[in-house]
Amino acid sequence: MNWKLAAVAYATIVRKETTRFLRIWQQSLLPPVITTALYFIIFGHLIGPRIGEMDGHRYIDFIVPGLILMSVITNAYANVSSSLFSAKFQRAIEELQVSPTPNFVILLGYVSGGVARAILVGVIVTSVSLFFSRLSMHSYLVTASMVFLTAVLFALGGFLNGLFARKFDDISIVPTFILTPLTYLGGVFYSIKLLPALWQAVSHINPILYMINAFRYGFLGITDIGLGFSYGITALFIAALFFLNLKLLNAGFGIRR
Repeated sequence: MNWKLAAVAYATIVRKETTRFLRIWQQSLLPPVITTALYFIIFGHLIGPRIGEMDGHRYIDFIVPGLILMSVITNAYANVSSSLFSAKFQRAIEELQVSPTPNFVILLGYVSGGVARAILVGVIVTSVSLFFSRLSMHSYLVTASMVFLTAVLFALGGFLNGLFARKFDDISIVPTFILTPLTYLGGVFYSIKLLPALWQAVSHINPILYMINAFRYGFLGITDIGLGFSYGITALFIAALFFLNLKLLNAGFGIRR
């Protein structure tokens, strides 16, 4: 394999994906900022004072990390799923596949575009949160690494959704009926210690719970789940989705007709 050619192809795909979401910033970057600001206002300032503290922190400070990661999850997923389906719809993905570009480079290019958008949205949402809360940083390394790994994981999930999608409506099914419920039930607004033992056990099935807790540890130094276990679960899902996507891409699943 020509690694120089592969590097050029990768950079080209990433540039195309980045240009795509920056060109439509009113649709890709602005809505999550407005939505998250509303969460801060409603849950943080209106409901938060009535709830009081959560795990020794003001309620708004407790939910900020979860809201930031929620915006990272949704944007990483949405960017890749919509972009890949558009490429399929326009038959552009076929041009990539008949070129000398290896399939793993195509996969990495799309995923990197989703990660770029997710991290940019995360930075913007974090900046907005400073107007509502007193953010502290317990561990820069945990915060940066977990936001990156989460963005990679859900960008891979978006790629899988894009492969399976047959029409535009298929792109919204997974985020609406699976991703959103899992995110809300992943401990964004509460500590799972508040749940009865049965529902605590059920919550541990939700992979998003591990990412949100690790990310919250990066900011506040508190977590309901062991850090090592959170990283292990996240890495396991990343590896599984990467090889599944690559296998489907090599087989031409959802692309060849």
